[in-house]
This record gives sequence, structure tokens and C-alpha cells, in this order.
Amino acid sequence: MKNSIFYFLILVNISNVIFAQNPIIQTMYTADPAPMVYNGKLYLYTSHDENESTWFVMNNWKLYTTTDMVNWTDHGVALSYKDFDWAQKNAWAPQCVERNGKFYMYVPVTDRNNKEGIAVAVSYSPYGPFIDPLGKHLVQSSGWGDIDPAVMVDDDGQAYLYWGNPACFYVKLNEDMISYSGEIMEVPMIEESFGKREGNVKNRPTLYEEGPWLYKRKDLYYLLWAGGPVPEHIGYSTGKNPEGPWEYRGTIMPPEGKSFTNHPGIVDYKGDTYFFYHNGSLPGGGGFTRSVCVGRIEFNKDGTIKPMRMTDDIGKGLETLNPYQKNEAETIAFSEGVKATQNKEVGVFINAMENGAYTKVRDVDFRTHGASKFTARTGTTHNAGITMEVRIDSKNGPLLGMLNVPLTGGDNRWAIQTIDIEKAIGVHDLYFIFKGEKPGRIMYFDYWMFSK
Repeated sequence: MKNSIFYFLILVNISNVIFAQNPIIQTMYTADPAPMVYNGKLYLYTSHDENESTWFVMNNWKLYTTTDMVNWTDHGVALSYKDFDWAQKNAWAPQCVERNGKFYMYVPVTDRNNKEGIAVAVSYSPYGPFIDPLGKHLVQSSGWGDIDPAVMVDDDGQAYLYWGNPACFYVKLNEDMISYSGEIMEVPMIEESFGKREGNVKNRPTLYEEGPWLYKRKDLYYLLWAGGPVPEHIGYSTGKNPEGPWEYRGTIMPPEGKSFTNHPGIVDYKGDTYFFYHNGSLPGGGGFTRSVCVGRIEFNKDGTIKPMRMTDDIGKGLETLNPYQKNEAETIAFSEGVKATQNKEVGVFINAMENGAYTKVRDVDFRTHGASKFTARTGTTHNAGITMEVRIDSKNGPLLGMLNVPLTGGDNRWAIQTIDIEKAIGVHDLYFIFKGEKPGRIMYFDYWMFSK
């Protein structure tokens, strides 16, 4: 006879109960976080470091979403430099903004004449597809370092585009968001605005390095930036006008985290302000294989930002997750040994790359009636011995059920199975543990749901 599993937390192994939340994406390397809030959901656009890179090898921009700040859904590639017919490389730091029902994604790309600049792509959906409306860069300075675009639409409707390394430039965008008025302006690199750089300054007299991010809180404008010398820290300046003059206000985050670069992104969401950054904390991570992280940011009464450090855990989620609807396998709070990919058959899905790989989904609410059945779409190329355990509370927590994954022959072929499970009641963290003593990828997983 099956035993019901009740509300209380069963401490099977306390060391397995608490897992690091950061980096928030573990299924591939991501960098240069660009958060955007739209219709109650947080959209996070990132660049994407290729595996085992020894330089900034980045070919596309990814999109992740959340409503609870702990579980993140991978929506795959939002845009690639290849979507610009005239571009040849360098899908580096992006930002996307919404205006009048359209979404404008600003990205740095290098053209076929090896010239850097900021391009723009447009979509009617935050998920894309994005198209190139110009067939050329939107802006280019007369120098070099036309990277790291940052866009803000002010309360009066005027939009501003900042960018640049080692100089910082800006223009006023027109209402169409794909053209600008006036001249390209260069922000004065003075100590009063960006602090003083010690030692061999060369062409970088201040702490400003790259990665500007423009943000407004109440009546104060913030210009966040990655500061040097390398390894980078995150500094910031404030002003009463989005065009400056800027006043240097100090360091938000010191250099740390196994990456010699960093990149700020800041957004208000559901009553809190969140600060996004990247580091090299995943296995194999470093300066060219980075990972996006997030933490809550706090302000002093005078509007200055309280310094913060890189932390492992974002803390409590903002809401629970409904298991009685279709949930994508790529909705993950934390994972190990799992890689994400996508194809034309099912879109984005995950791959278990080793025996014991797992994914964790936080704060799943089985409610008072509980669940008694579990359905999943999976597959494998192995003919026997591949299983997926469904557990709660920890990797070694109570076992709800075990799925024997069938041979499907490839990730363009899938099987849907429903199994009976031990009854789960209340709110629990949910774990999927993938087992199989086989070489390479042991299985692939597309979606799941529970039923009464």
C-alpha cells in the first residue's frame, strides 16, 4: 500500500537540502545579463559563451524568463549575429527594451569590413523572431570599442542609448527607436564622474572600463559600469539628468568570482530591485566561460547603493509553481550534469550528460489534495537501464516515483509516459535525478506535469 508524504520536511540529508541558487543558469555558459520587465514577467537576455572558449567566442543571444526569481525557463536563442546578413562575428553584450508594443534589441556586432558598432533588431514579441530593420549598424563612433549598448526610455518618452569601451558615448534615440537625433556625444572621462585610476592609465584615465547600464530611481539617474583595472569591479555614478554631468559614487561590487570581466544589469520587479552580474563559478568557468547571477540590491536614504558581494543564494522565491500544468523541463532553479539545447521538433529541452545528473525546481505547490500521477516526455538512445527518479525535498529525499526511460532513437523522437506515484501534499522542492551507467548523454527530457 502506498504511503502518503505529508507537509513536514523530511531531513534525509541536510547537506543536500540547501543548494546554491547562483549562478541562475547552469545548463550553459551565459554572460552580460540584460533584464527587462514586461506584463508581470521578468525577461533576461544574455550573451552566450561557447564551451571551452579561450576568447570571447559568442554567436547568439539567449532568453530566460521567471515570475518567481528562483525558477528560470530557457527559451533558447532569441537572436544571432547571423540574423544580420552583413555581420560576421561577436554576439556580445545585448539589451532589449519595449516601446509601443514592439521590442527593440540592441546588440554589438562586427561587420564584414571588421568594423564594430551597435545594431538593432525589432520584434512584436519579447521572444522574437527579431528582424534587422536597417541592414547596417545603428551607431558607430569614430574610434573603436563600440560595444555594450544600454538603452533607457525616460518618463518623458525620450530614449537614450549609451555604449562604449574605453570611451563612453550616447545618443538620443527617436521615437521609432531605430534612428537617432543630433550628434553622437562622448561622456567626459573625468575623475569627478568616474573616479581616479591608479598606476599605468594609458588611454583610461578613470575607473570606467565598459558595460554602461542606465537606470532611473525616483528623480535620480544611475550610470552603472564595469570598472578597471582588470579584474573588473562594478562602479556607478549618479546625475540629475540622463545626459549627465555624472558624479562618481563608488563601488557596488568588488572584483571577485573567477572572471576578469563583469557586466551590470539592474531592474525593479515586484517591489524589489535586482542586480544582475556574471562570474566564472560554474565547473569549467572562467573569464571566457561565464555565468549570470542575481541578488537583491539595497539603497541608502540618500539614493546611494549599498555595496554588495557575490552570493550563492537569491533567497526566498516570490511565488509557488503549479505542477498541475505542463511545465518545461528547462524550467530550472539549479542543476548539475545537465545541458540545454533545442531543435525544430520540440524547441528547447535538456540533456542528462552523466549518471546522477539532476535538476531542481523550487517551491512546487502540490496543494492539499495532492498528486497521484506523473507524466513526462522523455527519450534516450540507450536500449535499457535509463531511469528518471522523481523526488522531493532533496536529491536523496522521498521518492515519488521512477520512470523507465524508453529507447526512442534520437532527440527528434520522443515518448510520453504516465506513472503512478506516492502522494505528495503541500509545497516542496522537486528533484529529477537521471540514472544510467552509460557513456555520454544518457537521456533527454522535454516536459512534465502531475495530476490528481
